[in-house]
Amino acid sequence: MPALPDKRTDFIEWYLAVVEAAGLSDKRYPVKGMNVWTPYGFRARRNLDRVLIREIEATASEAVEFPTLIPETEFAKEKEHIKGFDDQVYWVTKGGSNDLDVRLVLRPTSETAMYPIFALWVRSHQDLPLNVYQIVNTFRYETKTTRPFIRVREIHFFEEHTCQVDEAAATARVQSNLTAFGRMAAAFALPFVPIRRPDWDKFAGAYYSVALDIPVGESRTLQIGSVHHYRENFSRPYAIQYETPEGTTQFVHQTTFGLSERLLGAVIALHGDAKGVVFPREIAPFEVVVIPILSASSGDAPAKAAAEIVARLTRGGFRVHLDDRNDRPGAKYYYWEMRGAPLRLEVGGREAAARTASSVDRLGTRGSVTLDTLEADVERALAAFDGALLAKARVEFAAAFALAGSMEDLRDSKYVRQLAWCGSEACGHAIEQAIDGGLLGTPEGSPPLEAPLPAGCLVCGESAGLRWALAARPL
Repeated sequence: MPALPDKRTDFIEWYLAVVEAAGLSDKRYPVKGMNVWTPYGFRARRNLDRVLIREIEATASEAVEFPTLIPETEFAKEKEHIKGFDDQVYWVTKGGSNDLDVRLVLRPTSETAMYPIFALWVRSHQDLPLNVYQIVNTFRYETKTTRPFIRVREIHFFEEHTCQVDEAAATARVQSNLTAFGRMAAAFALPFVPIRRPDWDKFAGAYYSVALDIPVGESRTLQIGSVHHYRENFSRPYAIQYETPEGTTQFVHQTTFGLSERLLGAVIALHGDAKGVVFPREIAPFEVVVIPILSASSGDAPAKAAAEIVARLTRGGFRVHLDDRNDRPGAKYYYWEMRGAPLRLEVGGREAAARTASSVDRLGTRGSVTLDTLEADVERALAAFDGALLAKARVEFAAAFALAGSMEDLRDSKYVRQLAWCGSEACGHAIEQAIDGGLLGTPEGSPPLEAPLPAGCLVCGESAGLRWALAARPL
């Protein structure tokens, strides 16, 4: 296979080549933007979902599943929301050969599917908080260039929807979601920055939106998730209200937390290299690949040792794969490097005789394990790999940002720019025009770069309302 394109200078071509070479997705399905999950890609997706479920259920959220089709009568109740999706929805207008009395929408997201039912579930303050999530497919008519996992028309989607007693409780739920995502991202060795979007770029119907972004390529960012605070913007049109202990009636305040298969794309984008995908162990389809190296002199000893290793690691709870294909060892090494396996164990005649295996992790660290302490040795090697992967990712993350001291710094920028902004929409659009991208918003918490805030806005020079903001070219 020819060398991969350069990741930093030609990110999109590199990304597409890696996804295809690693066999994670098949784009040949005859509907644009609706790709096939291959067995290997599906394993990665299932592992990703396992982490999301573990961390969101640790915050007392429960799983539900709502129907895919939404009646137009319900979809139209929240006017700002439907306006935001006007150009993105798929309509179902027939049932068999009969025209439907009420058109149906394939869900682009589930507010308008869930909230009529929430109005039935929530009656009393004792029904709150209501924290539920689902992992389903959503559908959006994406008109831009589609790319596997990053921009598709059928989206594998995690969404939590909550109802809270008041604005303070909803704000606390937003913070809980951000903390939970911090744990999810740590499992994927994925540094990110939470950014409160400017009002003109928030989710339709939201009071405010916090996006979860990572830098990719030169001056680009990828939004991998979002958390939204709705106040009463949906509970009023959908009549989601409750009786307080004092006997009065109040509308609930609501939040949502959304993640998609873009998380898989983010892992590929951030960790991948000139050899292909690099998977952290939590998401890797196989944590360990065992390769017996056969020769005439060693007989079947390497195969027997490899089979013992696989059996023991499987019993120990590791995801392990035995590659006993009739192929050259070097070709197998290349194959599993391209597919991102965290740890490779090689067993030849010498290792079989010594009851050891040579180990090589995906970052190239070499070592060995002994069969006497196999499970503990493999656990240590995988933990060391994850630690090194996170350290590498943090260095690359920090290097993607640079301060902008003038509008000229934004033009043809090769960095995500951190800059002083007064908060005005006019200055925000001027920044977007200069960087040929977007004003992402203001970081929640500390900005990526530690520096004293300048005296005035990068555009107008005013000091009123001054805050750090980030600008880039969203992917």
